[in-house]
Amino acid sequence: MLEQLKVWIAEQPDRDLAIQQVKDIAFEMSSKKHNPIENVMWVDLDKVEANNYNPNAVALQEMKLLYVSIKADGYTQPIVTVYDKERDKYIIIDGFHRHCTMQYNDDLKSLNNSKIPIVVLQKDVTERMASTVRHNRARGKHSTEGMSNVVLNMLKAGKSDVEVCNEIGLEVDELSRLKHITGFSKLYAGKDFSHSWETTHQLDLKRKYKEGLEDGN
Repeated sequence: MLEQLKVWIAEQPDRDLAIQQVKDIAFEMSSKKHNPIENVMWVDLDKVEANNYNPNAVALQEMKLLYVSIKADGYTQPIVTVYDKERDKYIIIDGFHRHCTMQYNDDLKSLNNSKIPIVVLQKDVTERMASTVRHNRARGKHSTEGMSNVVLNMLKAGKSDVEVCNEIGLEVDELSRLKHITGFSKLYAGKDFSHSWETTHQLDLKRKYKEGLEDGN
């Protein structure tokens, strides 16, 4: 049976697609399919997009080391995403910097046929933000400014203080400080709030990373 399967895959015009179809079948039959890692998929790089709320930040030098690691060892961790059906895009929950590394290095694109490994979670928008924070906090990497914006978005989406604390692992005093930073209570007194810093932050990171590569620093 295994030999027949190998022959069938070898005969397919798109072997990667054939392999993914086999993996999909195995995933559906697996007793561990509640774990997204059970079904890693390779998708086109341009089908994967950054979110606009990630509170994680990585220094330029660490980005360069990440490139060296991926170049030497390959992708050892998939990008964690959710699927946006309306836009037919995979939105990053965790792995923005691993995605960015391939995006700005043609050798990695060539090596992987411009495809990147992902796993897909089933989450709505508020759950996506909580998932991102959980991934970052588990590694001890998150920024106060980014965290405050995630908290603000969760509260604006109707989450209670208890739900916010439970979902992203905050202590009560941490939540209190972040609410103070965002001025959450004042927002509902008629003041506006802008998300522009988030997108600007990520674009600036990409720009600095690309410039650093070109300068060879």
